[in-house]
Amino acid sequence: MTARQLRLGTILHGASGNMSAWRHPAAQANASINFDYAKHIARKAEAGKLDFLFVADGLFINEKSIPHFLNRFEPLTLLSALAGVTEHLGLVGTVSTSYSEPFTVARQFASLDHLSGGRAGWNVVTSPLEGSAKNFSRQQHPEHALRYRIADEYLQVVKGLWDSWESDAFVRNKESGQFFDAAKLHTLNHHGDFFQVQGPLNIERTPQGRPIVFQAGASEDGKKLAARHADAIFTHQPTREEAQAFYKDVKKQLVANGREPQDLHIFQGVGVIVGDDAEDVERQYQTTAALVSIKDALNYLGRFFDHHDFSQYPLDEPFPDIGDIGQNSFRSTTDEIKRKAQAHGHSLRQAALEAATPRPLFFGTPEEVADGLQLWFETEATDGFIIQGGTPDTFERFVDRVIPLLQARGLTRSEYPGTTLRASFGLKDPVNQFTQQ
Repeated sequence: MTARQLRLGTILHGASGNMSAWRHPAAQANASINFDYAKHIARKAEAGKLDFLFVADGLFINEKSIPHFLNRFEPLTLLSALAGVTEHLGLVGTVSTSYSEPFTVARQFASLDHLSGGRAGWNVVTSPLEGSAKNFSRQQHPEHALRYRIADEYLQVVKGLWDSWESDAFVRNKESGQFFDAAKLHTLNHHGDFFQVQGPLNIERTPQGRPIVFQAGASEDGKKLAARHADAIFTHQPTREEAQAFYKDVKKQLVANGREPQDLHIFQGVGVIVGDDAEDVERQYQTTAALVSIKDALNYLGRFFDHHDFSQYPLDEPFPDIGDIGQNSFRSTTDEIKRKAQAHGHSLRQAALEAATPRPLFFGTPEEVADGLQLWFETEATDGFIIQGGTPDTFERFVDRVIPLLQARGLTRSEYPGTTLRASFGLKDPVNQFTQQ
């Protein structure tokens, strides 16, 4: 049996660090809309032999949204452009199942997979912000459980559309005049509770068979959706013990769904700060944290709770009792914020500032960061990490100083095993549901 390999991705999230990191001396203030910056990060990730680059997205903003959300690229447009300046790096983007159509999304990601030679990944989200409905002519935002029922059927439809054509369906025989083999074309004819989609998809089977499917979130509904459909899951637990419990649960649910534990990779989204010593690391953290005002921190906190106005509460009294506000938004995140505030007796001020600039899980010298990542991996708290710099210049330092240590320890690759994201992940080829081959 092949030994497990630690898998790594990174996230393009503006200047990186916190909501005010654009003010940092080392930051590109317009990083969210700067293609040269995106190219640089992508090429740096590829130089470090990372598995993929991840672009998150959202569908609702207001004047209190963090700067990165106010002005940023649409993921698939950006990733299509990055496909032309990279060769091996996986390209993963977020698209909502609550505010898009399965046929369109199936076609878009199939196109990205062809454009990139088999490196496309779709991060499936159900859109947590209730305000999203206002941008899509909807009367109200679907409640949490309903969003996941929609997502489940949505994924069935998209996967069915990706199976419209067998891999050798397009003959293109100039002498005979046969362009395709009609016996290898399959029409979906889906009629469900939420979608009626005939098909077939108007693009051939992709280089990976189908793009890699990510699921983001840690709620019970999210884990169930991932266990049924996903190739990877993007999550975040604050402690190794909680991450181990999450890991064990998801792998168990995979087996219950007739899959094998290695069919899905779990990625922990983590912040990282790499320094020369403890003093250097603390200086980097404090420099970045000091950029955030309490007003901005309250606005940032409010976003998780469906843009709830926290300025109405006393700053230095215990975190307010706000009932179920946020339960239909970022449920797992809001539950964790409230739990932590109660457990540690944090005031609203403390909770807001910590939410705005959480201390990275992994910080220290390159050796200390590598040790921490290795411990989580080897104790089955995760299959890999999505690295976000704790400061605007952390990621380059991570690639230059931490990656070589992980490679020397045999934990990560020194060369890519193939040209597709599926090959990088070591996942088997998907079966076409119409042929079972």
